[in-house]
Amino acid sequence: MKPSRVVVGLSGGVDSAVSAYLLKQQGHEVVGIFMKNWEDDDNSEFCSSRQDFLDAAAVADVLGIEIEHVNFAAEYRDRVFAEFLREYQAGRTPNPDVLCNAEIKFKAFLDHAMRLGAEKIATGHYARARFNTERGRHELLKGLDPSKDQSYFLHRLNQAQIATTLFPVGELHKTEVRRMAEEIGLPNAKKKDSTGICFIGERPFREFLNRYLSHAPGPMQDERGREVGRHVGLSFYTLGQRQGLGIGGVKAGGGEHEPWYVARKDLEHNVLRVVQGHDHPWLLSNALEAADCSWCAGTPPPAGTYGAKTRYRQADAACALRHAGPGIELAFEQPQWAVTPGQSAVLYDGEVCLGGGIIVA
Repeated sequence: MKPSRVVVGLSGGVDSAVSAYLLKQQGHEVVGIFMKNWEDDDNSEFCSSRQDFLDAAAVADVLGIEIEHVNFAAEYRDRVFAEFLREYQAGRTPNPDVLCNAEIKFKAFLDHAMRLGAEKIATGHYARARFNTERGRHELLKGLDPSKDQSYFLHRLNQAQIATTLFPVGELHKTEVRRMAEEIGLPNAKKKDSTGICFIGERPFREFLNRYLSHAPGPMQDERGREVGRHVGLSFYTLGQRQGLGIGGVKAGGGEHEPWYVARKDLEHNVLRVVQGHDHPWLLSNALEAADCSWCAGTPPPAGTYGAKTRYRQADAACALRHAGPGIELAFEQPQWAVTPGQSAVLYDGEVCLGGGIIVA
């Protein structure tokens, strides 16, 4: 690839730092941008954006590249956080990383980079992109490190976004990235990977949601309709949840003492349905429906057999795609555990990420 002007999203983490280094080694003109996406609690113990910027600036200094601090907090609040709250209030469990990539990193950031004269943008995601000459289109591929592949979070990218984006660490394993960072003396070589949702940070999740969502306590009932506890508000629970139910000591009908799991939400009656045992039938699904689909190729794949993920860090599950368009129906060869409305169902054809949609049932 001929040298070009590439704007890299520098997060303060090691993946984006090594991405910038690799691009510079390849002869590109590299400019770093640090995205500030959250302003509330910015000075609290829970928000690390100030330290992240200092780390990103230190990396830029070592690499000898410019860095710009850009505030996307207003866009983030309107496009990501507001939707996140709407989904939780409706009893679903959204994935803000998917939303953030679609609305901020590959829209607001991409637009800003183009205004700076960028020919390409780059991120530290573990994914790959290529142009398939046979099919005449750009493809999003899984990262080569199976334990770090992030294509699931990027499945809403379109042809123009894939064509404009470089994923320099997508060809590497995380261990290689860490080793490289140490060898070239990057100040954040040993920095811990960030986990969780950027605007919640390390704080307790329920405590955070409590500020923003209305909540009405109600009964927890087992599959026979018996009350076994009380919930604090349906929005604070997700399907498959085991921790934080407060009913660990309750046995079902004198049976074996097995853990309780959230299995269903009855919004109409404000009832949280809970069951005992990881493999309870209420926790298993042979099929799902997803809506608001987005396809990397621009058009839906034909009906057929594919792999699908219904959550990140899950092996691809063999499934039949019955119908594709704005919505899809998937039938699985093996029952899937705790398929959760609000999360993304993402389709794969081998290593190629095709796109996906939001699980509705």
